[in-house]
Amino acid sequence: MSKTFTDDFVALNIAVLTVSDSRTEATDTSGHLLIEKLTAAGHVLSAKAIVADDKYQLRAVVSQWVADTSTQVVLVTGGTGFTERDNTPDALEPLFDQTITGFGELFRQISFDQIGTSTIQSRAVAGLANSTLIFCMPGSTNACGTAWDDIIASQLDARFRPCNFVLRLKNTADNLCGTRG
Repeated sequence: MSKTFTDDFVALNIAVLTVSDSRTEATDTSGHLLIEKLTAAGHVLSAKAIVADDKYQLRAVVSQWVADTSTQVVLVTGGTGFTERDNTPDALEPLFDQTITGFGELFRQISFDQIGTSTIQSRAVAGLANSTLIFCMPGSTNACGTAWDDIIASQLDARFRPCNFVLRLKNTADNLCGTRG
């Protein structure tokens, strides 16, 4: 029996963006956790940045990554709450060609077991823009771990059934189709 092109792991190029007015590279525990998790899973860190919680700066950085032909996934941590400086969903949702409504819903459902009704204050969102997957999660290190471990990791694994996002991303379908057994 020949192998299908989704039986093998596919390493994706993933950018990590930390949204914060106060974190530095030394204090960015959420960004570092995401990098540890994505590289441990076999993916490649394609870029990393820390940007102030400013709608236009956020949009500019993510737009550049979405336009980059090699970046396939963007993980954004921070700026998803309800303070005046929480701008991540407002900045990035206009970039989405398609919204992945289920991400925020599932994230809040899973988080309810950990933080109770405080989960309603999370505006975690996800979407596809130019065949680039964008996940926006809270800035809490625990929240990033929950999002990666319970949702994102499996959706970035071509072997996960019944479905995942890998073949929806730029440069994956064409590259994989040439590797059929």
